[in-house]
Amino acid sequence: MDLSLLNENVLDADGLIHLLIRFAFNLAVALVLVRVLYYQKARRKDYLFTFLLISTIVFLLCILLESVNLQLGFALGLFAIFGIIRYRTTQIPIKEMTYLFITIGVSVINALSGENVSTAELVITNLLVIGVTFALERVWLLKHESSKLVVYEKIELITPDNYDSMISDLKERTGLNIHRAEVGKVNFLRDTADVIIYYYNNEVSNVTEMEIRDDDD
Repeated sequence: MDLSLLNENVLDADGLIHLLIRFAFNLAVALVLVRVLYYQKARRKDYLFTFLLISTIVFLLCILLESVNLQLGFALGLFAIFGIIRYRTTQIPIKEMTYLFITIGVSVINALSGENVSTAELVITNLLVIGVTFALERVWLLKHESSKLVVYEKIELITPDNYDSMISDLKERTGLNIHRAEVGKVNFLRDTADVIIYYYNNEVSNVTEMEIRDDDD
């Protein structure tokens, strides 16, 4: 079924269903790879945010522009934009780079989607990008996991058997709601160990390393 308005392809039902089915499949695969496999191990929500949104925008770019013949100069120009941003300016955080990529990608979609792409597909595509971004930003990822590198002197508590005691001690001495910790390098000469503590905080602290000592040291 095709509806036309002023010679514009307003609605292609078959194309729209095809787009939604393939988008759902791609999103499901991305969720398995990133949310189930990657995130359960790494616990990095900033990269989870990035991977899912880049997957979304790249998929929509490819499926809507598959019939568009991009000239070599234009394609090289897109890569040059990211090259200039990465190497010629102050480094942009990964989340901001993701938003930048989304805005560029959506602009390219809206500009280059020709008559083979219906108006309904184009609108739905933009709504899908907005919806996924909103869900990740406002609904799913409400808590931000921050981390600090702690120089910890109670090395008798870094053993697996004393893990809970170490977490309790770190909570009491840092005042942070720590939910997990990882033991890194151990210095037996100084009786210290590097411990990475993880906690949920709405504000990301600029302090990435701290040293914990007893008051009588």
